[in-house]
Amino acid sequence: MSKVLISIAAIGSAALLLGALGFQYIGEIPPCKMCYWQRYPHAAAAGIGLVALFVSGASLPYLGALAALVTAGIGAFHVGVEHGWWDGPSTCTSGPIANLSPEQLMEQIMTAPLVRCDEIAWAFGGISMAGWNAILSFGLAVVWFSAARHVQKGNA
Repeated sequence: MSKVLISIAAIGSAALLLGALGFQYIGEIPPCKMCYWQRYPHAAAAGIGLVALFVSGASLPYLGALAALVTAGIGAFHVGVEHGWWDGPSTCTSGPIANLSPEQLMEQIMTAPLVRCDEIAWAFGGISMAGWNAILSFGLAVVWFSAARHVQKGNA
């Protein structure tokens, strides 16, 4: 049972990563900096899952869960930035324009990122890609934790 759960979790991360690449290259929706940050843990989780299919022990499924939680956390943070609940990184969001001199405003315009983290590029059901990543990645973390429990109980 643990191998099935590991496969589901790893394939889930690989599918989310491939989906993001599809939006980028087929849908022509360029990713922002935070979008890229959400991809790295999915790649790690997929790789961890591949190794965990051949190496026994609960440590790898726990690492997979950690990777899923990291990308879910980044996705949740990104949702907050998109909705203006908190500020995002200054390198991918717009800054305040009040009280800026014309020179400062021009500098801000010229150094603005091409793809901003505080704008929703695509949404389904009122939930952005970052939101879907957070939701689905939290779900994958549950699968990873379940796989680790099965490994610990000896239910390979």
